[in-house]
Amino acid sequence: MTEQRQDRPATAIPSEQHLIDSRRIVPAPGEDFHVFAYGSLMWRPDFIYADVWPATLFGYHRSFCIRSTLYRGSEECPGLVLGLDRGGMCRGRLYRIAAADAAAAAAYLHDREMVSGCYQPKWLPVLRADGIRQQGLAYVADPHHWQYAGKLSDDEIVAMIGKACGSAGRNIDYLRNTVEHLDDIGLKESRLHRILRKINEACSAA
Repeated sequence: MTEQRQDRPATAIPSEQHLIDSRRIVPAPGEDFHVFAYGSLMWRPDFIYADVWPATLFGYHRSFCIRSTLYRGSEECPGLVLGLDRGGMCRGRLYRIAAADAAAAAAYLHDREMVSGCYQPKWLPVLRADGIRQQGLAYVADPHHWQYAGKLSDDEIVAMIGKACGSAGRNIDYLRNTVEHLDDIGLKESRLHRILRKINEACSAA
């Protein structure tokens, strides 16, 4: 799932807070729940979980389609963080959160992911690496939100990530951490690997 907190402009529409509140997920009392991670949640979950598996989500793909103007960028120099965009498939991690920790984890995830309305939390079928299908919570990019950057070319992504920095650090470090954890789940070659190589080549040539 991606970069945690996203800034909102001072001119945010009045319904933004209502949108955020309406997207709060409350787990069923006494039940475990599952969360699909595809970005920073893979390498910094920061909630208590009972199990984790490599897993695949179908119908969405990992994409640098969310503008970051706080944690990985600024208003003057926006960065990019990951969202789930329509089409294709996405390999990531599926966490199982025990019932005793479910309410606290859900509240934490809402505070982390829903500082703005750039994500739509959805329950989606996820295929675990052991062959079991599980309903998992996934934070999907909202294509109607102002932070949605759309389908960008490699060169556009490289240009933004290569120079952006926010309060959580450099945008390129976010990319490097994600690529490292894609390697951990056996995804050794992806668009993110290609983008990281291009940024490294540009830095070497500078």
